[in-house]
Amino acid sequence: MPPRAPAETLRKIVLIATEESGDRLGANLMKVLRQRLGDGVQFEGVGGRSMAREGLTSWFPIEELSIIGLAAVVRQLPKILRLIKQTAAAVIDAAPDILVIIDSPDFTHRVAKRVRASDPKIPIVDYVSPSVWAWRPGRARAMRTYVDHVLALLPFEPEAYQRLRGPPCSYVGHPLTEQLVSLRPSPEERQRRDAAPPVLLVLPGSRRSEIRHHMAVFGDTLARLKDEGAAFELILPTMPHLQAAVAEALKTWPVQPRVVIGEQEKRAAFRIAHAALAKSGTVTLELALSGVPMVTAYRTGAVEAWILMRVINVHSVILANLVIGDNVVPEFLQDDCTPEKLSQVLRELLTDSAQRRKQLDAFARIDQIMSTGNQPPSTRAADIVLATMRKARR
Repeated sequence: MPPRAPAETLRKIVLIATEESGDRLGANLMKVLRQRLGDGVQFEGVGGRSMAREGLTSWFPIEELSIIGLAAVVRQLPKILRLIKQTAAAVIDAAPDILVIIDSPDFTHRVAKRVRASDPKIPIVDYVSPSVWAWRPGRARAMRTYVDHVLALLPFEPEAYQRLRGPPCSYVGHPLTEQLVSLRPSPEERQRRDAAPPVLLVLPGSRRSEIRHHMAVFGDTLARLKDEGAAFELILPTMPHLQAAVAEALKTWPVQPRVVIGEQEKRAAFRIAHAALAKSGTVTLELALSGVPMVTAYRTGAVEAWILMRVINVHSVILANLVIGDNVVPEFLQDDCTPEKLSQVLRELLTDSAQRRKQLDAFARIDQIMSTGNQPPSTRAADIVLATMRKARR
């Protein structure tokens, strides 16, 4: 291990991530930053277990912000506002060489605004763009006042920031592009993917509210498919914290899946899957990178749906469609999310249909679309963080 740098050359970097996905991004970024700066860097801020393993001193456990659902947010609002204020004050007291906010814009951007207002000399990088291209586009221009650079996970985002007159934005790559080995089948797994009966994945979501909204209609869809004579092997991947909720919902399903638990088992199921019925979200990009044709659905509460339908301004809510630039993956939202419509498309995907071939042809282009050359996303992100930090010190 290299000797610790003298105090005057020690770089202090504050990172703030309040969700597990951001914690993983932050940890990978920290790993590269430590490789570049050696022992002359100190990390503090807010993060979870992954960032702690890379040396982050966290000001509070991120579990304090694991709040899901509008009603829960309203109940916890005083606590959230208090943590925003305390976190901003801690950043200002730390006087870091740079602040990196990671995703969770409802929290991290409020912290960033307070920091910029109090100490404009602290450079701020935003890792993971909020969805300014989908709704509330005015946020992009507003971000110019408190964000120096945006690190984008999606290849179309830099153009969106330029069009919306936001801060500088660079595509650094999606972390999924570093995980292709775990998503794509070996020759033996390819044989199973192409064999009968076809493996059908069902992915109702990663939150309890999504399980509640999707399990019944997904169960009815699969029952309808079975009644119409379709043959398939059903697998439902889920996570440990949802296992009980999934098991309870499955009691009403006439077609029982094999339930697999955890990320490793989920990826193994992806590698042998022939088709999927999935809730819209990041999982659609995982499936596309894995080469699994899908039909997607999304249901939510009536009030939330009413709001979303009036503010979203993109041609699709499916991430895979947005990256590809074409609506190749069928999506059925709210009232359109019915067993009749879902089963009709699923039936096509289980056979060598035009719908299946259309998706596979589009998915074959996704590597080129999302390419970052020979640099992994965390390396590209670290380069921009260090460049922004050096620029601010001039």
